[in-house]
Amino acid sequence: MDQLHAPARRGIPVWAAVAVAVGAGMLTAVQSRINGQLAARTGDSTVAAAVSFGSGLLILLVVLLAWRPGRVGFAGVRQALRARELRWWMLLGGLAGAWFVTTQTLSAAAVGVAVFTVAIVAGQTVGGLAFDVLGVGPGGRRPVTGSRVVGALLALAAIGWAMSVQVAHEIDLWLVVLPFTAGLGVAWQQAVNGRVKSAAGSALTSTVVNFAVGTAALLVVLLVHAGIAGLPDSMPTEPWLYVGGALGCVFIAAQAAVVRTIGVLVLALAGVAGQLAAALVLDLVLPTSAAAVEFATVGGALLAFVAVVVATLPARR
Repeated sequence: MDQLHAPARRGIPVWAAVAVAVGAGMLTAVQSRINGQLAARTGDSTVAAAVSFGSGLLILLVVLLAWRPGRVGFAGVRQALRARELRWWMLLGGLAGAWFVTTQTLSAAAVGVAVFTVAIVAGQTVGGLAFDVLGVGPGGRRPVTGSRVVGALLALAAIGWAMSVQVAHEIDLWLVVLPFTAGLGVAWQQAVNGRVKSAAGSALTSTVVNFAVGTAALLVVLLVHAGIAGLPDSMPTEPWLYVGGALGCVFIAAQAAVVRTIGVLVLALAGVAGQLAAALVLDLVLPTSAAAVEFATVGGALLAFVAVVVATLPARR
């Protein structure tokens, strides 16, 4: 049966889950631009990361007060922990989210959202394939089919093509390696957040746990950094620079809701399609001073789209 039209678990069509993942990826690219600009304006990446995650947590806590299923979900999480159906380390997905936001503030503005996003692709692809094989996600172990392997290899080829731009311009390689490691973390975060969501029965519960852990980690880093280098003298006044946390709430919840249906790898690749589409538009319409869209970046983005299509092809017996 065609995977994109197969009935999904719990009545969610796979095609709809893929569409949600693509939309979540688009929001991720927009968040990368906003957080990168906030860091540039404040001159402090740790402050920008803490503001993004902390504002997201405040929004979620307000929503939690009004949404009873989200509060009830914490009882399900406690029960799953006691029954050892959920491991304690599965609650730490927010650490990967905190690292992802940090890399946004460090490198997105410097290399451009498109190249930053293609670097995320490689990490998500490798991590998604590995975590599906290991059965970390709520859907359990997923077979390594030929289409999924080819899709992963195409995505890695896409990152290599896009990174050729960085070699040509002699931009520091670590600015691309950082989002690659963040992509690995995102794949793991999606898997464990899906586990928490399954135990809680509510995507809101898993998203609150994710943001609480990430905010706590970033506040510790911020306090240490402030003790060494101090804090910015002032903060920007433009409201749009502070909506990154709200966007994070939406796409983290969306990913937790659909990862059981499509698995970590397809979730990562579908998110990549959305990220690259939005990233290319942002870099073309609203480019940063340090970034220009090159042919290799566009080619790498198109190849990543092909990777998504190939990875979602039906498996042959």
